[in-house]
Amino acid sequence: MGIISLFVAAVFTNNFILVQTLGICPFLGVSKKTESALGMGVAVTFVMVLASAITYAIFKWVLVTLDIAFMQTIVFIFVIAALVQMLEMVLKKVSPSLYSSLGVYLPLITTNCAILGVAVANLALASLLEAILNGLFCGIGFTLAIFLMSGIREKLDKVNVPKCFKGFPITLITACFMAMAFGVFA
Repeated sequence: MGIISLFVAAVFTNNFILVQTLGICPFLGVSKKTESALGMGVAVTFVMVLASAITYAIFKWVLVTLDIAFMQTIVFIFVIAALVQMLEMVLKKVSPSLYSSLGVYLPLITTNCAILGVAVANLALASLLEAILNGLFCGIGFTLAIFLMSGIREKLDKVNVPKCFKGFPITLITACFMAMAFGVFA
């Protein structure tokens, strides 16, 4: 698969949030401010890239070799959890403000089904490089979706929305329209 087609597929056509509806929890929870949304997007992208590389290598060269490929989900979750713990420690030291703005959603990256979905989807790819690039491009798609949603939500806070639609209802309606817009790429 070519790099450009892999990029378009991961970012637009098969966007994990807006097309495959994976990773909705941080999408709805952290998208209130663009700074925290961008931070979450970068953190998820970082974990996706590393998880893609490590899980692909472990699956192809360890689990398949030892004929225990059925253990992939458990192994992948352990790898993702370890990566998130390392990321959490680094963010706490390097950027305490981002660490506190992400709050409970940072440890929830461990159970973010988009990351596990990318790791499993990568197993169908031909090489480690394609898996790493797919992880990067899916992370970019995740970041794009959450960043766009945060910008829209910041604007929606300033406009006159009917009382019954304020808050979470208008957020879900917005997410629906975004999903329809990204669905056009399919």
